[in-house]
Amino acid sequence: MNTRCRWVLLGAVCLVVLAGYGDGIVIPDHPDGWLAITYHRVAITAEEGLVTTAVDQEFRNDTGRPVEGTYVFPLPPGALVQGFTLWVGDEPVAAELLPADEAREIYLSYLQRNLDPALLEYVGRGAFRARVFPIGPGESRRIRLEYSELLVLEGGVYRYVYPLETERFSTVPLEEVTIDLLITSSEAIGSIYSPSHNVSVTRPDPFSAHVGYVERNTLPTANFVLYYGYTGLHVGADLITYAAGDEDGFFLLLVVPPPLGDEPPVPKDLVLVIDTSGSMWGEKIVQAREAAEFILRNLGPADRFGVITFSDQITPLTEGLTEASADRVVDTVAKVRTIYADGWTDIHGALTLAMSWFAPDERPKYVLFLTDGLPTRGPTDTDTIVRDVTAANKAAARLFAFGVGYDVNTHLLDLLSQGNRGTTTYVVPGENLEGALSAFYRKIAEPALTGLSLAVAGVSVYDLYPRALPDLFYGGQIMVVGRFVGNGAAEIVVRGQRREEELALSFDREFPDSAVEAAFLPRLWASRKIGHLLNRVRLEGESEEVVEQIIALATLYGIATPYTSYLVREEERDMLPPPAAYAAPAGASSVGAARATQDLAEAEKAVPTDLVRDVAGRVFVLREGVWTETTYTDDASLLEVVYLSEAYLTLLEHVQHAGPILALGEEIIFQAGEVFVRIGPHGKTQLSPEDIQALTGTGS
Repeated sequence: MNTRCRWVLLGAVCLVVLAGYGDGIVIPDHPDGWLAITYHRVAITAEEGLVTTAVDQEFRNDTGRPVEGTYVFPLPPGALVQGFTLWVGDEPVAAELLPADEAREIYLSYLQRNLDPALLEYVGRGAFRARVFPIGPGESRRIRLEYSELLVLEGGVYRYVYPLETERFSTVPLEEVTIDLLITSSEAIGSIYSPSHNVSVTRPDPFSAHVGYVERNTLPTANFVLYYGYTGLHVGADLITYAAGDEDGFFLLLVVPPPLGDEPPVPKDLVLVIDTSGSMWGEKIVQAREAAEFILRNLGPADRFGVITFSDQITPLTEGLTEASADRVVDTVAKVRTIYADGWTDIHGALTLAMSWFAPDERPKYVLFLTDGLPTRGPTDTDTIVRDVTAANKAAARLFAFGVGYDVNTHLLDLLSQGNRGTTTYVVPGENLEGALSAFYRKIAEPALTGLSLAVAGVSVYDLYPRALPDLFYGGQIMVVGRFVGNGAAEIVVRGQRREEELALSFDREFPDSAVEAAFLPRLWASRKIGHLLNRVRLEGESEEVVEQIIALATLYGIATPYTSYLVREEERDMLPPPAAYAAPAGASSVGAARATQDLAEAEKAVPTDLVRDVAGRVFVLREGVWTETTYTDDASLLEVVYLSEAYLTLLEHVQHAGPILALGEEIIFQAGEVFVRIGPHGKTQLSPEDIQALTGTGS
C-alpha cells in the first residue's frame, strides 16, 4: 500500500479525528503550582513518511497543596490524534481541540497570569487541552497520547520534530527522558541525522533502523529533530538547506553507502604502527596489545595487513603486507601479545617503513599510527618527518594518528594526518585507549567508495567543509556543509572509486530560494569553518586576517573560541584553551587545543552552550542578563518596549515570528523590520502607527 493510501485510510478509520502534536504541559491555575515531570517516554514508528508517536508522561505535585490546572499541547498542522488518556479515579477526562486564534488567547492569558514568556513559543499554533482536576500533595497523574502525521519528503529526506523543549516547565529535572524510534521501509534506509541530540543508531538490516536517545536527571531545552532518508540499492545523497532573505544559503549534504550485502566491502590494506618506547609502559601497552588484537581478528578475508612496532628499534611483526588468512592472523596476534615497552622513539623510521609497504593500486590503504611521546631517535624535526613520510607515501595511503597522553607533539601528528588525508584522535589520561582504537576501526572496517570528490551544477557552492572528502564506509555517512548562491534544480555528482571501477553518481536535487526550517545550519557551518581557521592558527601561526575572521564568525554565530571567551560562563572558562595553547606543540594545553579545534572542525551539530540560543534562524547571546541578537551593535537605535505592556502585545500581534523570540525571557534585544527592539522594564507602553510601520518594515 502506498503512503498516500495509508494516510487516507488512517483518516477514515479514526473514530475521533483531531490535529495533534506530542509533548504537553500542565499549566497550573496559580503561578506557584507548576508540577514536576518524573518521566517522559516517547515511542515512535516511521514507515516512509507516515510517523506515529506515542507519548507517556507522569506529572507529580511536589508543592505541598492541591494543584489544579490545564493540560495543553501545541498543534502543528496535519497531525491526527488517535488516542488520549488522562484518568481521575475511574473517570476519563474529556479533551477538546482549539483553533489557533482561540489557543492564542489562552496562551496570552496564561502568560499574564503565570508571568512565563516561554508560553509564547506556541503562539500561532492550535492547541489540544484537557482539564486537570485537583492533584493532591505527593500525588501523580499519568497522561498518554498517540498521534500520527505525514511528513513531506524534501531534498531526499524526511524531517521529524518532537517538541521536547516544553519539559522546561518542570519544576525539577526529569528522572528519565527516553525517545525510541523505529524506521522501517520497503526501500533501503539511508541517512539518519539529528542536529539536536546525540542519538544511537543501529541497523539490523537494510530495511530497518533503530534510533535511541536516553538521558536521566535532565531538563530539556531543545526540541528533538531527526532527518532520515532512503538510498534504494545505491549510494545516496540527501540535501538539507537553509536560505533566508538576501543572504547566500547554507546546505548540508549527507552521502550514504548502499545497503551492506548488495555490494561487499572493498578489500583494503592496513598497517598498524605501534609505539613501544619506554613511556608506553604499564596500562598503555596492555591496551595497545588488546586493541591490535581486536583489529587483526576483525579484518576481512580479502584484506591485507602489516604490523610494525617501534622504539629506537624498528621491528616488523610481518614481512610487509600479508593476506588476512586465519593462520596468519593467529600467528601475528601471538607476536603482538609479546610486545613490551622499552627504549626511545623513532617515528620517522617507523612511518617511512610503513609507507614503503604499499604498492600503488586500486585498494584503499590505511595506516593506524599509535604513539604517546615525542620523536627522540632518527630525524626529530617536525618539518623533516612530515616531508619525508608524505614523500614516501607514493600509494596515497590515509594516515590516522592516535596521540596518547599529554606528551605527544600535536603539531607533528596533525600535520602528518592532514598531509596524508587522515585525522588525529587524542586519548587523554583516564580515557580508554583500546576503546578508542577499536571504535575507530569499526568505522573504517568496510570501505564502500574511496577517493571521493563532489561537484554541483545548477547553483554555485563554496566554502565547503571538510575541504577534502574522506572515504565512504558501510554503516557510516559523510557530512558536507557549505554555502550556495542561486536556486532551482541542480545536479550533484559524487565521484569515487570502487575496486578498479571509477564511479560518477548523479543526484537531482532542488536548492530553494527560501527554506527556514533547518535553522541550525548556519551555526553548524560556522562551527566547522572556525575549526578550520583555528587549525590554521595552530599549525601556521596567528595572522591578523585569520584571527579577525574567527572573531567575526564567532561573534555573529555565538560560538565560544579562545578569542571570544565571553560566550562561556565564568566557571567554564578554565576549560577553554587560551590562545597560547594553540602555539604550543606539546603538553596538556596543546592537546586540549587540538581536541577543541577538532570538535569544531568535525561538528555534527551546532556547539551547544547555555549562553546562546538559535531562534527562528537568528542567534541570541545572553549578555548581562539580556538575550541580545548577535547582529546588534551599541550604536544601533532602539525602540524600548515594556514587558507585558499593551505595546508588548501589539508587537506580538504585528511582528511575524515574534512569539519564539519573546519566549526567550523578560529582557531581549532583537531586530524587527527597520529597528532593534529592547524588551525590558522601561520604555513604551503603547505603540504609535509610525512605530508599527518601523517594526513591520512598511515605513517609507
